[in-house]
Amino acid sequence: MEKIEYEGTVWAINHGLPQPLLDHCVKKLMDYGVRKEDIQFTDAPTGVKIGTIVVDVWPYHLEVGRVRTVRNDSYISGSVAIIELKADQDGNYIE
Repeated sequence: MEKIEYEGTVWAINHGLPQPLLDHCVKKLMDYGVRKEDIQFTDAPTGVKIGTIVVDVWPYHLEVGRVRTVRNDSYISGSVAIIELKADQDGNYIE
């Protein structure tokens, strides 16, 4: 498993997702070397700089991207990794 190289805050984009999913997101990011205290959930990150890691949280995977362009509080990121989220038959996240 490759570690995610980052500095500062890792922004996790949350659009009203359930807490068990967000908790599992933190666990998976920690598995990839991100410190819990560096993860910040938001629906719109602010002060994003080139090189910042941004994670789009989806019910079945995390899209990890590194910001490569910033313009007027908007950013463009390139994909670094897709982290699959697995659930059991009852919908509980596993692994």
